[in-house]
Amino acid sequence: MEKKRCGWCLDGGIMQEYHDKEWGIPVHDDKVHFEYLLMEVMQCGLNWTMMLKKREIFRFCFDELDFYKIATYDQEKIDQIMQTEGMIRSIRKISAIIQNAKLFIEIIEEYGSFDRFLWSHTNNKTIVYRSHDYNRVPDHNELSDLISKELKKRGFKYLGSITVYSHLQACGMINDHDRNCFLYHEIKEHYPVEIQD
Repeated sequence: MEKKRCGWCLDGGIMQEYHDKEWGIPVHDDKVHFEYLLMEVMQCGLNWTMMLKKREIFRFCFDELDFYKIATYDQEKIDQIMQTEGMIRSIRKISAIIQNAKLFIEIIEEYGSFDRFLWSHTNNKTIVYRSHDYNRVPDHNELSDLISKELKKRGFKYLGSITVYSHLQACGMINDHDRNCFLYHEIKEHYPVEIQD
């Protein structure tokens, strides 16, 4: 029997693969968190399919997502990234990623990991909202507002509440898979979950 999936991923290609293997499955790896946040910064004003297609370019330009290296980038490195074929040539976005890497490291030094900082907001549980049904999924909520405010206060760039909400969905802190999607049920069955209104 064909697995049922979220409607947004049914391209039979890169989006479906991302959905099936990553989206909404709880993440506890700081490198993966950083990659998703980097892609969210780059995605601003563009679309997620393009980000997935450019993923290997991002990894090449940003030293395989080594945020410790990224935090030390200088103008010469920025120029090198800007000249890379296929790269999104936005100095503002590249500079924001470098700034975010420095602040990402500060959070790791404070909390032990970025993951610990982030998941502390949900007591290490994936939230399932009862109200997020029948296509009533919002683009932000109180949780993303709170985390975005904290990150902005620390100096993070391009991480408004809508962007943060997308990250919470992607990294599995919020289970916003369609109710009939196979992953909605798998996540509820195999990970610590908290049901909220």
